[in-house]
Amino acid sequence: MSISQRSLSQIRLTMTSLSAVLFFAALSVIIVKGFNWGLDFTGGIVAEVRLDPSLVASDLKLWLDQALMQDVQVVSSTEPGRWILRYNQIGEHSVTLAPLLETLSSSVEVLNSSIVGPQVGQDMVEQGGIAILACFILTMLYLSYRFEWRLALGALVALIHDIVIVLGLFSLTQMEFNLTILAAVLAVLGYSLNDSIIIADRARELFKAKPGESADTLINQSVRATFSRTLVTSGTTLVTVSSLWLLGGPALEGFAITLCLGIASGTWSSISVGVTLPQVIGVRPSHYIAEKPSTEEVLP
Repeated sequence: MSISQRSLSQIRLTMTSLSAVLFFAALSVIIVKGFNWGLDFTGGIVAEVRLDPSLVASDLKLWLDQALMQDVQVVSSTEPGRWILRYNQIGEHSVTLAPLLETLSSSVEVLNSSIVGPQVGQDMVEQGGIAILACFILTMLYLSYRFEWRLALGALVALIHDIVIVLGLFSLTQMEFNLTILAAVLAVLGYSLNDSIIIADRARELFKAKPGESADTLINQSVRATFSRTLVTSGTTLVTVSSLWLLGGPALEGFAITLCLGIASGTWSSISVGVTLPQVIGVRPSHYIAEKPSTEEVLP
């Protein structure tokens, strides 16, 4: 059973209201709680050790958390008994791991240890911020060229909405934010933009083809025309990313979570923000009617 025009319009407006609530809630969480920056940004120590194969990650992490008085990241390697440890440097000197681990394991071997300085982390923060800013500027220039400013603004606000939602999740859960997550955020930017442009492009075509129809009717038609394609594209991508989440292990978990939330949010915002916001601020088919050239002859 198809949804009526009035019902679809009401659904879109309800989605817009919910998106606004989620956006400001996520923004508030980011302001209040901030982020749990990873060692890629803050600096610290990454060590690879070989211990008794009988040790499990939960026992090792609990012991190191208490010994080092911080949240230590423990990642298992492919080889049994081999672990990658990430922790912050305490004071001016690094902590010697071997004596700490000898009380927990009869066999301790520190394979390698490296220090990431805070200056390197600061450079990464600046470069990551510049990358996101450059992406927004180029996106704004492209949308301004491709669409009338109202549709362009809708796509850009949808882009900002998706990024804030993703960042809000990491702020709320205090999951580690590292370079892998930053790469996933940049991927979400591209996916969200693609989804918004598809619907906006269809709306623009309908505005040009049916200038006598109302904007609400034409936007509903554009959503209907692209909805099946959006579901297929988002669904197949979510299946792939979900498999990465389930099978990729702890190292790719944050990356997969970011993409899953970004894909879902991008699909949602392309309807709730991308084409609904332009309607709210007054987009009309008349904005896409090409001006006829003047037929007046210029007398010599």
